[in-house]
Amino acid sequence: MNKRQAYDLCCSYMGKVVCITDNRGQKHIGRITKVDREMVWIMPYQGRGGRGSRGGYGLGFWGFGGGFGIGIALGTILGIALVRAFRW
Repeated sequence: MNKRQAYDLCCSYMGKVVCITDNRGQKHIGRITKVDREMVWIMPYQGRGGRGSRGGYGLGFWGFGGGFGIGIALGTILGIALVRAFRW
């Protein structure tokens, strides 16, 4: 997936819960809170045992990134899937 495709898909999923796989194979699950030309920001999902997405290319959780959650560089995204099973 190229950067433009990742950007377009993230924009279409704004506000929805997604699973993002990065180029390290890490999965990040959370609600998309912001998208710009370089980054997508997700608020990690804390369900199922309290495990959220805190690794990878994140720039922090609450407080970092203006409270938008974890920032993931669009160029590192290999795949994005809409997660319908989770409820917030």
